[in-house]
Amino acid sequence: MSEQSGILIGKGETQVFLNPRFANRHGLIAGATGTGKTISLQVLAEGLSRIGVPVFLADIKGDLTGIAVPGTPNPKVDERVAKIGIEDFRFEGHPTVIWDLSGERGHPVRATISDMGPLLLASLLDLNDTQEGVLNIAFKVADDQGMLLLDLKDLRAMLQHLGENSKALSNSYGNVSSASIGAIQRQLLILEQQGADQFFGEPALDLWDFMRTGANGYGNINILAADRLINTPRLYATFLLWLLSELFENLPEVGDMDKPRLVFFFDEAHLLFNGAPKALVDKVEQVVKLIRSKGVGIYFITQTPLDVPESVLGQLGNRIQHALRAFTPRDQKAVRTAAETFRQNPNINTAETIMQMGVGEALVSVLDDKGIPGIVQHTIISPPHSRIGPLTDTERADLLRTSPFAGRYDTMIDRESAYELLQKRAETAAAETAEQEAQMAAQKATRTSNSRAPREPESLFGSLGETFVKNAVKAATSSAGRRIGTQIVRGILGSLFKGR
Repeated sequence: MSEQSGILIGKGETQVFLNPRFANRHGLIAGATGTGKTISLQVLAEGLSRIGVPVFLADIKGDLTGIAVPGTPNPKVDERVAKIGIEDFRFEGHPTVIWDLSGERGHPVRATISDMGPLLLASLLDLNDTQEGVLNIAFKVADDQGMLLLDLKDLRAMLQHLGENSKALSNSYGNVSSASIGAIQRQLLILEQQGADQFFGEPALDLWDFMRTGANGYGNINILAADRLINTPRLYATFLLWLLSELFENLPEVGDMDKPRLVFFFDEAHLLFNGAPKALVDKVEQVVKLIRSKGVGIYFITQTPLDVPESVLGQLGNRIQHALRAFTPRDQKAVRTAAETFRQNPNINTAETIMQMGVGEALVSVLDDKGIPGIVQHTIISPPHSRIGPLTDTERADLLRTSPFAGRYDTMIDRESAYELLQKRAETAAAETAEQEAQMAAQKATRTSNSRAPREPESLFGSLGETFVKNAVKAATSSAGRRIGTQIVRGILGSLFKGR
């Protein structure tokens, strides 16, 4: 298979190519720290870009931006090129777009609260079942009342609205406890302190912007600056899963294609699964199984296959396994697991080879022309065509300035949504209350003024009534008439003071 029809990974017993037709069958790049996983990732990303496939990759270590510029000649590179037998090798950069959730070192990446949805948010906030139920109610009430949930202040305002109207809403939506609302609000505060307030909002990312081509028809390589994001692993994992879910829900079915529409590389893949609730793992498994029919490939980069659940691992058809070290029982289990997942080669001992390989070597198995896993080969990985290492600050600034998305996402938009609508309701209610209080004060002042005005001459009945009452009071205060007087007073005033 030539470079025109495949992506050269390296050379084992023969040259090893990734077949573009099956690049959407997902893959795994595994190995201990320092064994060459990043180089393998860079080689695959470059190869996909050269055949016009856009790529998205998370740059955990901050050393992948050099893919935008040509590499430099090096005797070791020349030696490896000759050993593998690569013809017409040339150094070149690839069209690259840098993204950053915080917007500090790349184009901002944003999503709305509504786009994220209650399931992913509940996982992001580490909510229990009761709290997740309250979060679902918040989304339902917002939908029913026509209020958009775009950013964190919208969600906080909606939760406050639920708390203030919990009794009125309980019959229609279920019980909403103040304790659950308080717990969610505290988690939102923590999330905001981690920088999520920059991620939630508008303009939201148009995922089609990840699927563009650049100069020479090369696919754009979209790099997410994630070296700081890794400090908030739950946000990182939720963001990656949101990307996959959005693509799965919005892309049409395409069936078999000559090459993928888009390929994702998720570094530190264990962060997607460690401590994740079962519902979230099930969601990942579902997306991995089904998204390949949308023409999207997913490649996980991690230290051992044990970091990936078996249900997901079974979906990964293309494997690059770098060296592992078996110092502990868990390490030994990882070696056995990695060896058992390959189609065995009678010429090598897979388990021993995994522990003996040097940097830049890997056991590689890719799907053949029939979509069947090929026999594993002990492979020398090809050198990348671009720079190994990061861009300088000046080079990064130039890349951002000349990017096709310069200025498109830079300024956050805050349109009318739940926060503004609920604020207007509160202001209207306050104004109505103030008006009612003013009317009541005016009525009271009128009554007071009338009571101080000169009275009209009393009628004969009024005068007789007053005399009757005075006589009754006198009788009540006299020792002889106290009993009958008390009965008369109760008769006249009892209705006014009844029950007191």
